[in-house]
Amino acid sequence: MLPFGDDAVLVELDDLAQVRALDDAVRAARSRGGWDAVVDQVPAARTLLLRGSGPVEHAALAAAVHGLELGSAHHAVGPELELPVTYDGPDLADVAQATGRSVEEVVRRHTARLYTVAFGGFMPGFAYLVGLDPVLQVPRLASPRERVPAGSVAIADEFSAVYPAATPGGWRLLGRCATTLWDLEREQPALLVPGTRVRFVATPR
Repeated sequence: MLPFGDDAVLVELDDLAQVRALDDAVRAARSRGGWDAVVDQVPAARTLLLRGSGPVEHAALAAAVHGLELGSAHHAVGPELELPVTYDGPDLADVAQATGRSVEEVVRRHTARLYTVAFGGFMPGFAYLVGLDPVLQVPRLASPRERVPAGSVAIADEFSAVYPAATPGGWRLLGRCATTLWDLEREQPALLVPGTRVRFVATPR
């Protein structure tokens, strides 16, 4: 656990499973009271940031984290959404070749899974989805693209995602989705928040 400025502690963990367990445990502890010093928590792939409303006692917060029982944590189950996808991405054939599968099987495997939003980051509305078929876990591109179109459905390593807006990016692009993921006019601008479950549904080209 590392001091992160005067008002936060950054907890470094071994893997995403530990992050999710600790994130759930902190949320449960905050709901029971006694964690008033923490006003926000930000999970990522290997870290959990705990922020206070002002300066925090780093040692006391670290001790409180160490005292949590992670075994009793349960991941919150959110709503289930279907995202229609046209599978015609520029990296679809390359992913098929890299995995030794046909394009049709790559699509079938990508649509067969139920994904869960583990955390958000990178840009507003960008959600890191866990649950990707191990066969489809391929590395990022060696050289990122200067521009990835909004709505691009992508995979990289253990994650799948949909780009909410046009941006540079190095993920492998499988297709495109027309669903709006980030809208400031909505009460909750991000459509995909942690805990949300997602199914990708193939649509005709």
